[in-house]
Amino acid sequence: MIQLMGIINLTPDSFFAPSRADTLQALSRIALMAEQGASIIDLGAVSTRPGASDVGLEEEWERLRPVLEALADPVARHGMLISIDTFRSEIVRRSYESIGEFIVNDISAGEDDPRMLSLVGQLKLPYIAMHKRGNPRTMDSLCTYGDDIVEELKRYFKQFGQRAAEAGVEGWILDPGLGFAKSPAQCWEILERLEELDMPGHPILIGAADKRFTGGDNDRAHQIAALHGAAILRVHDVEGTRRCLESIGRF
Repeated sequence: MIQLMGIINLTPDSFFAPSRADTLQALSRIALMAEQGASIIDLGAVSTRPGASDVGLEEEWERLRPVLEALADPVARHGMLISIDTFRSEIVRRSYESIGEFIVNDISAGEDDPRMLSLVGQLKLPYIAMHKRGNPRTMDSLCTYGDDIVEELKRYFKQFGQRAAEAGVEGWILDPGLGFAKSPAQCWEILERLEELDMPGHPILIGAADKRFTGGDNDRAHQIAALHGAAILRVHDVEGTRRCLESIGRF
């Protein structure tokens, strides 16, 4: 069965406005998403939408901290795994001290903070490695690849696997980074050829929900992902995605 990861953005400027939440809203949405079928909740305190401004470490932490304090009580998690969307090792360290084990969702695959992989390896945390180029202000200009974008992604994750092993990171998940330095055509091609990215022991996560390339057709993107090997879908609309997957026998 495909797992659903529900998105909760603790930001005032995430591109999908309905996903923005303060602490009380976040806790309410966690309860609702659990009822709707999510098994993972992804908390993000920095927007990575195209054009987004940088956010400092302390501001990121102050957005996260009150929610994590509440989630230190297992009852508030409603049986779900917690994922934290951050590229900063210091946020990982503080979060671990606050709630213990969680999934690190790093859009930079350890490239934006040289201490990230070693810390994740030390703490033995599950890790999501995403492919991207540049930053939110430059990524749309970095969509030119060689002859075959999927082959380039395969090479990238093979090299990442070597870096991860050297750092002691074992349980990592592969995210091709749809919308991050990929054109709409490239995103659809990646989805159609997703099984080519299969690496034994490393599930594939897809974050396609409400990305520009879908043109609003989330169901099409999620169905293609499900049929071509995705193990986890990162989504805003948990109930709608669950129904979409049920219609093709993938939930």
